[in-house]
Amino acid sequence: MLGLGAGSFLSSSAQSEKVFELRIYTATPGNLDNLHARFRDHTTRIFGKHDMKVVGYWSPTSEEERDDTLVYMLEHASQEAAAASWQAFIADPEWEEVAAASNANGQILGGIENKYMVATDYSPMQ
Repeated sequence: MLGLGAGSFLSSSAQSEKVFELRIYTATPGNLDNLHARFRDHTTRIFGKHDMKVVGYWSPTSEEERDDTLVYMLEHASQEAAAASWQAFIADPEWEEVAAASNANGQILGGIENKYMVATDYSPMQ
């Protein structure tokens, strides 16, 4: 019975309202510091060029994830805006250069999980 009403907390207009994107990156073995450096030195700034607002970056505290996982959240004007921003980001020549340079000795990113979310009507973060 718990799951039956879950959808009622979310707006049916999720496509056109502000969305948050939770992303969980798993670095390849020994490359978490390189992944942090890429975000610190390049990615965050390039996100800004494409209207991708960083809410925050986090490191897990669990022993099994702390050595290879980066968690972050982005805010987008809408799900459509998120899709357009990601397309522009991926095609950005500066990003292409940064990605190629950071992966010159092998891929630093092993996996990506992401979820798009809208705030509930009672969430402090709207």
